[in-house]
Amino acid sequence: MERLPAGAAVALRGGCPGSPTCGPWEMRERLGAGGFGNVSLYQHRESGARLAVKACRLELTARHQERWRHELQILRSLNHPNVVKAQDLPEDLNFLVNDVPLLAMEYCSRGDLRKLLNAPENCCGLKESQVLSVLSDVGSGIQYLHENRIIHRDLKPENIVLQDEAGKILYKIIDLGYAKDLDQGSLCTSFVGTLQYLAPELFENSSYTKTVDFWSLGTVVFECITGFRPFLHNQQPFAWHEKIKRKDPKCIFAWEEMTGEVRFSAYLPTPNSLCSTIVESVEPWLQMMLTWDPQQRGGGMDPDTNSYRCFQVMEQLLSLKIVHILNMTSAKILSYSLHPEESLHSLQVRIESDTGISLGNQELLLEMGSCLDPRKPASQCVIDGVKGWDSYMVYLFDKSKTTYEGPFASRTLSDSVNYIVKDSKIQLPVFQLRKIWAEAVHYVIGLKDDYSRLFQGQRAAMLSLLRYNTNLTNRKNNMISASQQLKAKLNFFQQSIHLDLERYSDQMTYGISSEKMLKAWKDMEEKASLCEKVADIGSLDEQIMALHTEIVELQRSLHVRQTKLFSFDSTEMVRIIVQTVQSQDWVLKELFRHLSKLLGCKQKIIDLLPSIDVALNSIKEADNSVMQMQGKRQREIWHLLKIACVRMWLSQATLTNSQYNPPTLRHKEALCQSLTSATLGHPFGRVHKAELTQPSFIPVSSFTL
Repeated sequence: MERLPAGAAVALRGGCPGSPTCGPWEMRERLGAGGFGNVSLYQHRESGARLAVKACRLELTARHQERWRHELQILRSLNHPNVVKAQDLPEDLNFLVNDVPLLAMEYCSRGDLRKLLNAPENCCGLKESQVLSVLSDVGSGIQYLHENRIIHRDLKPENIVLQDEAGKILYKIIDLGYAKDLDQGSLCTSFVGTLQYLAPELFENSSYTKTVDFWSLGTVVFECITGFRPFLHNQQPFAWHEKIKRKDPKCIFAWEEMTGEVRFSAYLPTPNSLCSTIVESVEPWLQMMLTWDPQQRGGGMDPDTNSYRCFQVMEQLLSLKIVHILNMTSAKILSYSLHPEESLHSLQVRIESDTGISLGNQELLLEMGSCLDPRKPASQCVIDGVKGWDSYMVYLFDKSKTTYEGPFASRTLSDSVNYIVKDSKIQLPVFQLRKIWAEAVHYVIGLKDDYSRLFQGQRAAMLSLLRYNTNLTNRKNNMISASQQLKAKLNFFQQSIHLDLERYSDQMTYGISSEKMLKAWKDMEEKASLCEKVADIGSLDEQIMALHTEIVELQRSLHVRQTKLFSFDSTEMVRIIVQTVQSQDWVLKELFRHLSKLLGCKQKIIDLLPSIDVALNSIKEADNSVMQMQGKRQREIWHLLKIACVRMWLSQATLTNSQYNPPTLRHKEALCQSLTSATLGHPFGRVHKAELTQPSFIPVSSFTL
């Protein structure tokens, strides 16, 4: 393979303006530059494989070059999903290696955490699901490093990258250039790194331990929650150091008033995107992580587990099973931490206490419109591996209501945003204006998210309606099928009994008669006429068809598809706020108008289903009645046939002056044959008039019908 000239390697290390090709590997872009070197993306032309290649700066001192080699040594020894992995350097890239080796790493394509935090929609912090993922992934990565006796010492958003693996975003720790292996000495006394995230003891050039990573991790998580760092974030670290060092151990937030007074709080500031249940759990954890005293930071060591308590608290926080419920009657979100094996009934009792909606009137729908199973525990509301109310929601409806008036009271503007709304011309310092604008953007995005959640609840109601409609269609089809079968049986029965009555009338004067049987047959004919009314389902069918039409119209409605609520054409913040508030009322009225139609239509189905069940049961009863009447009549006809056979035998015996004997099998067969051959002429065979007048004639009353 032809090697590139030495200058190419030098250019890459120093900041190559071009895109050198190394065999099948091409440099696609410069990913970043750090204190030690530059990181570039290389891609294989044939396989498409990508590598992040870090090259050490040539101008680094011998001490820094040694630290560089130390980073390579550490990375190659680690294997954890939340620590970026070192890769083998391809043979074709070996020519770039000079006196200092290159570092090949897995390429994480979604950028770093700083890029995510800088997105406008995250100006007041990340979504709850993202915060929990950062806490889980980065916390797990730091715990792994500590278990391997490694301190990172430079944890910050720029050193946390995002990777999409099978549709899930993983957060990975990178840049171990400042990492310290504790096997080289348990205490470290020198450091140069990013100041804003450093633990206090590092400013004082004091000895330190792995608890420095706790401070950095707590600072990163706090920033992910709120959008800014916890302590006087507008000031340089050296400026706030003296002001913060005397804070209470539980203080996790400090800010400066317009008067210059520094205020402290043990609670998370608002606005943020965490539910109250998570806030109550994460605040004690942050208090552990942001303790000034390094000996107390992290909650201290647990002698039973030989690990820091902060990791146990983190595990407990992340293992919480929290169900988030959107009350569609008030547009409020309810969050409940589920107890182990808590029943759905227990959860509904808690919901009733908070909402006033009785347990019997609660309808809880999942996103796909399915109802919760009362036989299963409440954990059916939670999807394994999915965290955060922004990721998954259960929707609460009040079955006693079919009309939801809406809109409800919208979010209230913060005091600072209200301040600029009242006087948009007011002049404020840049750092204050930036914070106010961030809150204003958060407010507008919050309104949009509120609408999106209500729309998803409306969609769940639509899907639930379609499920009911499917059930209605199945019941309707069963009813129509049963009705058609009943009509066919009735038609056969009525024709049959009509013929039987005609034939019976023809032979009454000279054959066998029974007033009781004749009355029973006529009663059957009347009952069959009544069954015809049962089989008539035209009215129900019309109601069902009208409902189907209504549902189709609801599906076609524009409001069943999500509407773009807000327009960001204007860059003027106040105008955006006013425009959003004005449009919100109209949009939500339309949403709830459509939702009320859905619920009304669903209630019609619920009211109609019992009528269908009654009709179906009546049809089945009529069907059984017809079959029973048919069976009874057939038994009576066979009994008449038996009487006719006996009578014919007696007539023949009398004519021959023979003594009466019970008919033998041969006699019966002969009689049946004569009857069968004679049925075309008479329903009871050829019986001569002379035979009917014989004294041996046996009236039908002698036999039991």
